Amino acid sequence: MVRAIDLFCGSGGMTLGFKKARVETVCAIDKRKDAIESFGMHTPDADIRCTDIRGADFAEYRGKVDLIYGGPPCQPFSTGGLRKGTQDSRNMIPSFLKAVEQVKPKALCIENVPGLAVRSRIGHLLEVIESIRMLGYRPQWRVLTASEYGVPQKRRRLFIVALRDHVFRFPRPTHGPGTGRALIPSSKVISHEPLGDPPNCPVIFAKAPDLRRSPYAGHIYNGGGRPVDLNAPCHTILASAGGYKTHWIDTEGIATKYHAHLLEGGEPWEGEVPGARRMTLIESALVQTFPKSMKFAGSLSSQYTQVGDAVPPKLAERVGRSIVAQMKVGGVHRSCSSPGARPFS
Repeated sequence: MVRAIDLFCGSGGMTLGFKKARVETVCAIDKRKDAIESFGMHTPDADIRCTDIRGADFAEYRGKVDLIYGGPPCQPFSTGGLRKGTQDSRNMIPSFLKAVEQVKPKALCIENVPGLAVRSRIGHLLEVIESIRMLGYRPQWRVLTASEYGVPQKRRRLFIVALRDHVFRFPRPTHGPGTGRALIPSSKVISHEPLGDPPNCPVIFAKAPDLRRSPYAGHIYNGGGRPVDLNAPCHTILASAGGYKTHWIDTEGIATKYHAHLLEGGEPWEGEVPGARRMTLIESALVQTFPKSMKFAGSLSSQYTQVGDAVPPKLAERVGRSIVAQMKVGGVHRSCSSPGARPFS
């Protein structure tokens, strides 16, 4: 087993995935009490710390762990945030790298928002890459799409992986074009019948709908939630879900009919969308590929946030397996693609 530390662990999406990749997480830290309690339900034997990482010391783990991984808070680089980048006090990447410097593991893995890789912010990413290189690692980055790795969700996340001895190669997609396996649709875990209790937040037709090509995109309905196409991977599960930003199931097939109506120049409809129901917490967690047995602590709002904040365990597992394999053999295994970053988003 590869021994590891999970920084900014949240409820443990990465830890659950890495666990299947034969990574033993011996220490985990997060300052959110509910998330830490959720983490402790599935990995109780770890050194679990509910505290701010800026005051933490990991020197005791030097020479005792092989890997440090985690998702430093991403608001500074999020497309939906204030985009202050490295000047934002919420930028926790320096704290992550401080822990790496203390422990000196064989490898590190940072997960973050894909917004860090767009042209306007690529300078911040390059600063991070250079900082990792200065610590003696050989960093590589790539934006991965969860649906291409067996997750019934379109979620895109940036991963930076760095090994000491050689260049890391990211795992090839397992689903989608060229793989021989179709993307997994959201109907794999969701149906018209709810699993659990949906939020009591009606879906309302927007007064000024903003159309897109797909009936499942655009701002056609009030709030941040979108109708889910059960024949395709789900939209990204939002950390702000639990209310009007929760995606919804179109049980009466209104979305396609209404979209066609608007395309033909029809007037916007008013009132509630017939048959629309919000996704439940359980459904959101299953779309994220959390195990059915997973329990979350705290209020319902906190639980939705923990689910939306997490890295899909199945995506983490794929990345984790590649890290473990390449750490052990010092080379590349067949399921990996060529090194290097993807073109700018």
